[in-house]
Amino acid sequence: MENLTLSGLLINVAAKFPSRRAISVPGKFDLSHARLHQLVERTATRLVAAGVQPGDVIALTFPNSVEFVIAFLAVIRARATAAPLNPAYTADEFRFYLSDSDSKILLTSKQGSAPAQAAASKLNIPHVTVALPDADSDVALSSSLSQYESDSEPDPNLSSKLINDPSDISLFLHTSGTTSRPKGVPLTQLNLVSSVNNIKSVYRITESDSTVIVLPLFHVHGLLAGLLSSVGAGGAVTLPAAGRFSASTFWSDMKNYNATWYTAVPTIHQIILDRHLNSPEPVYPRLRFIRSCSAALAPSILARLEEAFGAPVLEAYAMTEASHLMASNPLPQDGPHVPGSVGKPVGQEMAILDENGKPQEANANGEVCIRGPNVTKGYKNNPEANKSAFQFGWFHTGDLGYLDSDGYLHLVGRIKELINRGGEKISPIEVDAVLLSHPDVAQAVAFGVPDDKYGEEINCAVIPREGANIDESEVSRHCKTNLAGFKVPKKVFITDSLPKTATGKIQRRIVAEHFLAQISTAKVPKFGA
Repeated sequence: MENLTLSGLLINVAAKFPSRRAISVPGKFDLSHARLHQLVERTATRLVAAGVQPGDVIALTFPNSVEFVIAFLAVIRARATAAPLNPAYTADEFRFYLSDSDSKILLTSKQGSAPAQAAASKLNIPHVTVALPDADSDVALSSSLSQYESDSEPDPNLSSKLINDPSDISLFLHTSGTTSRPKGVPLTQLNLVSSVNNIKSVYRITESDSTVIVLPLFHVHGLLAGLLSSVGAGGAVTLPAAGRFSASTFWSDMKNYNATWYTAVPTIHQIILDRHLNSPEPVYPRLRFIRSCSAALAPSILARLEEAFGAPVLEAYAMTEASHLMASNPLPQDGPHVPGSVGKPVGQEMAILDENGKPQEANANGEVCIRGPNVTKGYKNNPEANKSAFQFGWFHTGDLGYLDSDGYLHLVGRIKELINRGGEKISPIEVDAVLLSHPDVAQAVAFGVPDDKYGEEINCAVIPREGANIDESEVSRHCKTNLAGFKVPKKVFITDSLPKTATGKIQRRIVAEHFLAQISTAKVPKFGA
């Protein structure tokens, strides 16, 4: 069973690479794989002794910290379900997610979280803090956990009696919901270990690799691709001392801890690139590769990253329901990486289907569908969503794309985000790429807006590069040079910020609402005026 569970894989890694570095926090911790394993086992034993049952949902809200890593791994080792939550949520949001997941306990850092604690209190959910004072101490759990505990020490043989099962629900996350209310996604030990093995395989991650975590660990990109694939290979991760991504410490952390790669969303790549252009480091570490995922990376940005940092930039495709990775561009020794493509399927079957479930030929658009051991069995308590997502024996991603003759996947956009301008279907990803190819554009997003004549019209929002002086007419001129007339945005918004999700994703629906609201406010006269 051990090869079919993430917990089993990590137990084997600790035995195989006991003295190798697993987790570092600059200026605070360096934990070996053996020490991490010991802390996880002891904490899992405490949770079980405190009355945590298999299948109990334990909510966690932490910065990117060693306490989160230990708590998460201990919860799943105890055969419970970890439900990581964004620390930036409001009390109302925490209340929804705690309630929807049916959480039994809320775990936080010693500093706590006022909105999360307020929500937990209203729902009568016990709050427990987790702290690791120093590398040699035990994990300290606050006393509210001891309501079930006896005064005696937990059974020292309890961890050997804890047998993880591949079908244990280990992770419960909500999708970001581009078109609807967030859906609950349960992921099993088998789902997680399958994804970790897929990630390790395609990027050839080994015990010699090291990375710096730049993405939040409450979503699958940072958690699976950054943390668990590294630790699951016997490699090392560094968590920024600030508990989140910091552009000012990123490269020093990368150099000090001999990083060999990193993974990020395009927004973070842009920040790293802008910092390089404005205040370059004297020397950059030699990286095996840079990975980009969770949103489309414009080919022009990919080229700039490769030129700046001298490493191949591998774009990938992932989603929560697939325990993250679905497809990726390969390392150079394994094949070409294709700008504008998210690569080849990794460790699972993939098909492009039409609306009747018929597989499409190469280069023909259809819905991207997958199946494999990494894919969730279904959304929690949502038969309607499951009915539409699982059809013809496949999981339907909601993404439109095509496989080229070499088997590389090209995404056209979310099916519900395609802009239908008078019957012409326009991919906003294509327009984004053109906008981002302008040297004075730092960030850009195209989106559809209602239109009386065409049903929908295309607009865009652009953030100029620092020090650039670009206006609407220059953006329009650039688009007219590089796009068919019907794809050129009718209106251009020049702005200094774009609304984003916690993971740095830009959701077109939210951007469209944001800028449409600005137009409405500006154009609609006040009553009586």
